[in-house]
Amino acid sequence: MNKKLLYLLFLISPMITFAQETVEKGIDQKIDEAFKPFSDTVSSIIFFEVYNGIPFVLLLLVGSALFFTLYFGFPNFRYFKTAINIVRGKFDDIDHHESGNTELAIDGDIVDTIEDESKEGEVTHFQALATAVSGTVGNGNIAGVALAIALGGPGATFWMVVCGLLGMSTKFVECTLGVQYRDVGEDGTIYGGPMYYISKGLKDKGFTILGKIAAVFFAIFAIGGSFGGGNAAQSNQATIVLKDLLGLESTSAGAWIGVVLAVLVGIIIIGGIKRIASVTEKVVPFMALMYLIACLYIILSNFSLIDDAFSLIFSEAFNPTAIGVGSIIGVLLVGFKRAAFSNEAGAGSASIAHSAVKTKYSASEGLVALLEPFIDTVVICTMTALVIIIFNFGGAFEYGGEGSVLIDGVAYEGAGITQKAFAQYIPYSNIFLTIAVVLFAVSTMISWSYYGLQSWKYLFGRGKAADITYKILFLIFVVIGAAASMKSIWDFSDAMIFAMVFPNMIGLFFLFPVVKKQLTRYLNAIKDAKA
Repeated sequence: MNKKLLYLLFLISPMITFAQETVEKGIDQKIDEAFKPFSDTVSSIIFFEVYNGIPFVLLLLVGSALFFTLYFGFPNFRYFKTAINIVRGKFDDIDHHESGNTELAIDGDIVDTIEDESKEGEVTHFQALATAVSGTVGNGNIAGVALAIALGGPGATFWMVVCGLLGMSTKFVECTLGVQYRDVGEDGTIYGGPMYYISKGLKDKGFTILGKIAAVFFAIFAIGGSFGGGNAAQSNQATIVLKDLLGLESTSAGAWIGVVLAVLVGIIIIGGIKRIASVTEKVVPFMALMYLIACLYIILSNFSLIDDAFSLIFSEAFNPTAIGVGSIIGVLLVGFKRAAFSNEAGAGSASIAHSAVKTKYSASEGLVALLEPFIDTVVICTMTALVIIIFNFGGAFEYGGEGSVLIDGVAYEGAGITQKAFAQYIPYSNIFLTIAVVLFAVSTMISWSYYGLQSWKYLFGRGKAADITYKILFLIFVVIGAAASMKSIWDFSDAMIFAMVFPNMIGLFFLFPVVKKQLTRYLNAIKDAKA
């Protein structure tokens, strides 16, 4: 039997055994009962409140983003055109970098790297952006937006956009540092991300011990983020739409769907099946484009309601009437939390992918990275929000509550709400959206498995035993996410993503002057090239 197939069976066997032992008890309920106390505890620790019900981590996230926006002179607007030109390859001549060993390449790729790295950092700016975007554009844009609007009403959309715009500046800082302090293994493999710029950068500043401790905590939280927001939350939403499409009501349906998803993801993340991953990388951008076209069709088909939708977004942002929210602070928190979960600005995760770029100038990739929150939150999240708001002008459901809404007497949550909105305007859209949600979920899980594995290697070494252990745990969380309730999974996922903010911000606040220096260096190189 093929060694890779045996390896996959080894990885998923614990999940199959668990499912067989508990099938009579109702797998989904048992998993949720076991997971919920843990989820609640973690969430209460991370989101401790400091003023008027505001969690400290959100103040840290938004305050930092505002500081970076002001300190760097609004890079989110000022360098937007420059960032697009970098992605287009306009400045490739000054960014050319020749090094590395072509003999290390296997089918154009080095094992355990996310892209072609037959030369040191052999990843174009576009490839790095596409890889990172595949990790952020997912069910946070479909399910997360629906959850935000269901909880906070249309006004949550405004605060999502504000958070997305501010997050562009944070993303610029952390991805510049990711390239600046990346590590290159003996085999040419790139290792980068906050755990490296925190430890190496703070060592340069004379804070070696603090840097090591903060880097370890980041790696731990990043592993949790890969299990939660990058995994369990994705399988959770994929399961919701699959159960709805297939009409599955069994108390064990979620767990079995999770096992199927785990097999699919397991085949890809084993690391040897490059062609399957390459197909996914091509299919997902296509599906994202189709999703945006579908959103545009619905929005333009209701052209007369667009101004009403935007009017509602602005008015509800400052005068919310959603049930269960009732205050500007409440709707602001909902919007910021969902935006931060979606684009991950401040969490530092995307810098792991951006670190592998081919460049002589770390700030060049930082500028490219600032496009990420704009694409993810300002564009895609807003379009999803407009579709749901337009759909609800007919009074389909009430805003507020716990995030689950009643539509025609049936409870819907997350992606199910978006799916219902699409079905109102596009025949058979439930099939299309189900495919989109599943593909987005799988692509996000693939990207986050890479993020989590890099963090795992940072803590436990770069051997095969460490890889196998991480992958087993990762696939188990695919099943947990599919079986547990949406609230438990998203509470845990939010907590893990936001936990990464604490150690990451230590690195950003110590090292942002380095970013300033590198930005000046790169902009001067552009000026010299034009002269």
